[in-house]
Amino acid sequence: MIDKYNYINKYLKEKFGERTLKICIDAGFTCPNRDGTKSSTGCIFCSKQGSGEHIEKFILNNSNKTFFENNSLENQIKNIKFQIDTYFNSYKAKRANKFIAYFQNFTNTYDTIQNLKLKYDSVLEYKKIIGLDIATRPDCINEDICKLLASYKEKIDVWVELGLQTSNNNTGKFINRCYSSLDFSNAVKLLNKYNIDIVTHIMIGLPNENFENLKNTVNFLNLHNIQGLKIHSTYITKNTVLERMYNKNEYNPITLDYYIESACYVLTHISPKIIIHKLSGDAPKDLLVAPEWNKHKKWIINGIDKYMKINNLYQGKYYL
Repeated sequence: MIDKYNYINKYLKEKFGERTLKICIDAGFTCPNRDGTKSSTGCIFCSKQGSGEHIEKFILNNSNKTFFENNSLENQIKNIKFQIDTYFNSYKAKRANKFIAYFQNFTNTYDTIQNLKLKYDSVLEYKKIIGLDIATRPDCINEDICKLLASYKEKIDVWVELGLQTSNNNTGKFINRCYSSLDFSNAVKLLNKYNIDIVTHIMIGLPNENFENLKNTVNFLNLHNIQGLKIHSTYITKNTVLERMYNKNEYNPITLDYYIESACYVLTHISPKIIIHKLSGDAPKDLLVAPEWNKHKKWIINGIDKYMKINNLYQGKYYL
């Protein structure tokens, strides 16, 4: 059967010759949208763990809280190695022989170059790690950071994940993103200059957004040289601004059918060369407030596959 889109698992297997998995890492970073530099509350959908709920649960189930209580640089580096060692000693590591170190929580380029290098270097001693995946914000990319990231390319694969969420700056302000779409464009240009692959995040169902906004975001994406895409549904987790809005009936999440149709629109209107890294957001079930369907990843993936098949769609079908 011909694939309807370029999914990450197949891409990694073809690139590295065998199954390759990610190790999600909390490297002790914060965010300019959290530490008061730009804001102290973060994006309205972001939890206090900065998307790292799965990491914290995994580590705390295998250790005590020491590494999370002492946040010195030395301890952060020990923590990175501890997380990797814990992963390699778990059942998860038995599923593959090659791994990508995914610096996930918060903004993983938000530090001095010296500190960034120490943290990134800490994964290089593991021969099984063949890739470095850095999640960050567009306004936390500069020339020196690009030079540092490019310096690893001879040893391991490197890519950067940039949050965009939407090209609509009005929505960006409403969700307290605290960077502009121009910041995204500038970051992409810099990363392109150093031939560093880019994975972009977009979200479907943000407050006040409609299908026309999604089309504009896709058109905006197509103006940029990116290599990967993560498509997320907007879900509500506990103790977020979005949860308070939901409880006040100020925000209603989208339906599964709307998400499937929207995700398929994105897939059919982007370049067929882009690698699809994600087609759903994965909220921890005990923290998810709504929508209920977000708990069922198979519903989402199978729904997208079915919609694409029934309508004879494939990635890039309407890409110009």
